Parts: sequence; structure tokens; C-alpha cells
Amino acid sequence: MIDFKNSSVFKLKPIHIEDAREDFHKFMIEGESIFAAFKSIRDQVIFTNKRIIAANVQGITGSKVDYTSLPYSKIQAFSVESSGTLDLDCEIEVYLSELGMAKFEIKGSFDLIKFNQCISQYVLA
Repeated sequence: MIDFKNSSVFKLKPIHIEDAREDFHKFMIEGESIFAAFKSIRDQVIFTNKRIIAANVQGITGSKVDYTSLPYSKIQAFSVESSGTLDLDCEIEVYLSELGMAKFEIKGSFDLIKFNQCISQYVLA
């Protein structure tokens, strides 16, 4: 599992949903669909209508991957911060019972308003 207490920041850029790791679909349940996908150099994070799934690629070869699932039912609060004039990154913070905070920094063009509407619908349900 990803150690959120010591390494809670993911620096990501948006990608098309179709470009997300194919193996994410192996972990998804019936009725689950992706509404946002992001990647770093090796890692990826998807937001579905049920949870957040992070793929943390490990080792030199990258053949070992840790998948961490963060169900929306465990999120106590979340925060979104838009980019500014000098700070070009958007930030998403989720506060999970038992785990603490996970922070996602998003670089590049990203519709934060639409994302906020989607995640609000699932977290507040």
C-alpha cells in the first residue's frame, strides 16, 4: 500500500481515459467507470464513480505494481485548488479516515470545475 503519511503527494498530468493502464479494468467492479485519469512518469491514478485507484510502479524494471484503492465512502472531506498566475498546478486533497491526507498536484490543462462536480456527486452520495 502507498504510504500516505510519509509520501502523500502525487505530481500528475491529465491523460485521456483511454490512455489509462489497461490493467485498471481488471480491478473495477460492475457499474464502475472512470471519469478522470492522470499519470506521472511511471505511476497513474484514476478517479472512478466508486473510488480512486493509484498504480505505483516499483523497481527498476517496473514489473511490480502496487494498486491502492481509496473508496469514496472513506473520504471525510476533500479540497480542490485552482491554478494561479505563478502557481500553475491545480491541487486536489482528499482526507481519508484512518489514512490521513492524499494530495494530488495536477499540471497542465485541467477542468477543475467539472472534476469538482463529479467527485462531489460521488463523495457526498
